[in-house]
Amino acid sequence: MRFSESLKKYHQFRFVYQNGRSYANKYLIMYIKENGTDKNRIGISVSKKVGNSVVRHRVTRLVRESYRLHEAVFNSGLDIVIVARANAATVGYFEIEKALLHLGKLHHIIKVYFYQD
Repeated sequence: MRFSESLKKYHQFRFVYQNGRSYANKYLIMYIKENGTDKNRIGISVSKKVGNSVVRHRVTRLVRESYRLHEAVFNSGLDIVIVARANAATVGYFEIEKALLHLGKLHHIIKVYFYQD
């Protein structure tokens, strides 16, 4: 990911959960908090409720890839935490991509000229 780094530590996730704002849809929950830098930091959380380790890793890869391909259309300077819901285990890439872009639109962090519903 060219413009982004990863959130890795528990306290980083917790800070975004407690101080950020969130929106959710059928497959994902997205928490957003401004970080004061020119880069985004993204964290992906998939709990055991979603499935076994193979399923959880697949969902993580789908979310990471859909963000990576659309990274340039997201505003900069944000900490983003994406939490996968249990329904995310049963869908493919295009549904995850659509859900991610939908949440970006709800948060107003996608450049306006890109998103089409």
